[in-house]
Amino acid sequence: MKLVVQVKLLPTPVQAAALEATLRSCNQAATWASGVAFEKDVKRNFALREHTYAEIKARWGLGAQAAQHVIKRTCDAYATLKANLKAGNLGKPGSKRYRRAVGKPVVFRADSAQPYDDRMLSWQIPERRVSIWAVSGRVKDVTFTASPEQLATLALYRKGESDLVRRNGMWFLLATCEIPETEPNTDPVDFLGIDLGIVNIATTSDGVIMAGRRINRARVRERKLRAKLQRKNTPSAKRRLKMRRRKEARRAKDINHKIAKHVVAEAERTGRGIALEDLTGIRERVRLAKPQRATLHSWSFHQLGSFIAYKARRAGVPVVYVDPACTSRTCAECGHIDRANRVSQALFACRNCGFVDHADRNGSRNIRARAWELWRRGAESTAPAPPPHRRSGAGRKCSITASDARCASPSL
Repeated sequence: MKLVVQVKLLPTPVQAAALEATLRSCNQAATWASGVAFEKDVKRNFALREHTYAEIKARWGLGAQAAQHVIKRTCDAYATLKANLKAGNLGKPGSKRYRRAVGKPVVFRADSAQPYDDRMLSWQIPERRVSIWAVSGRVKDVTFTASPEQLATLALYRKGESDLVRRNGMWFLLATCEIPETEPNTDPVDFLGIDLGIVNIATTSDGVIMAGRRINRARVRERKLRAKLQRKNTPSAKRRLKMRRRKEARRAKDINHKIAKHVVAEAERTGRGIALEDLTGIRERVRLAKPQRATLHSWSFHQLGSFIAYKARRAGVPVVYVDPACTSRTCAECGHIDRANRVSQALFACRNCGFVDHADRNGSRNIRARAWELWRRGAESTAPAPPPHRRSGAGRKCSITASDARCASPSL
């Protein structure tokens, strides 16, 4: 299993200037190669190399390895563009956004990340130093900082390329590590159902509710502050916006990591698997009023789900994905399905048997039961295809409906 370890570089001013010049040259070369690929319609690595390799080395002074990485980056960018077009992420064919994406070559920012292999980058992990290639020559003894856990991971499992990144005036190396996976548990005693939501970020079938009130309030404050600074539009306001642009994302990522760690540790401790909902396409299937859209689109449920999945693989905990349809309308005791069962965002009351519970906990119990049934039948743990789009709410997950969003502040 591949993981990325991020370490912070601490270059001197002279070293930082050399690294900055290197990134600038590499990205200028990548932009030029992208123009050649677009003009000649040559977007495969070896074919593009014939048209650009010698020119890149001569004009920008890049070494052989750096020039090849620049060409490969260009081809990868076009492959990503093609995949996004095919998936419909850039609008329908013929739309203005689609035509704008295909009508011009890909352009690389001056500070875009540059990949380094072991010929261009050498690590001295015990000394916390790296030697890195630059256009002006080898830059040696660049110090970096890392935690003891990161150092151990780098020393044992680092394998493959590392990316040089400049972010907000700071320098980072993103090192790829090949982590061995734990032998998966093929005989779980049960499953821990996880209901993902907006008001409550995650609710387990054990009744543990990880509320999002704190981050909800922080998101509201950040949104109001951004709107105020954008209206002001002064140089100082723009500086403040630039300083705060990743603060909210970092906070959300930290909370998602903590939730995922707790969920996986509990499942591993009790010998259970983890049951998650397949929420692919949920944003497209749910219709909301305009003021509620920011609430739903700021909810990073995919990130939380991916954190749980990779931490579970590392711990050997099986993960099963189930269809989320009607999990919040179904009674976990008698199985009765009725929209009226969901009294409010937080309250579930069955119209058939009178069972009353927290709505999210009831939903997580249904998720657990569906996962256990799939596992007992020996069905594959694959995410089902999303149901066809319907205007009504029938068959959808109730905790992501407009009524839930009206009760919620912006959350993950």
